[in-house]
Amino acid sequence: MPMTTVLDDQTLQHYRELLDAEDAAFDELEHAFEDGDRDHWEEDLAAWRAALSRKIAFLQRIGIDIVPGDATA
Repeated sequence: MPMTTVLDDQTLQHYRELLDAEDAAFDELEHAFEDGDRDHWEEDLAAWRAALSRKIAFLQRIGIDIVPGDATA
């Protein structure tokens, strides 16, 4: 699918915010895992999945599809 949005400063800034949110959510998930905190693990896993979903949805909206196994070496 061709990109439908120009990668301007605003688009890149929004993507950076999504990356930062995903990174923060993953950090919390990692801490819960390291601490053996099952209650927070479940909550943090849901938060990380939600952040990841928002990032993927954004990429799809601007015309970038992520297809598993479609990586080029």
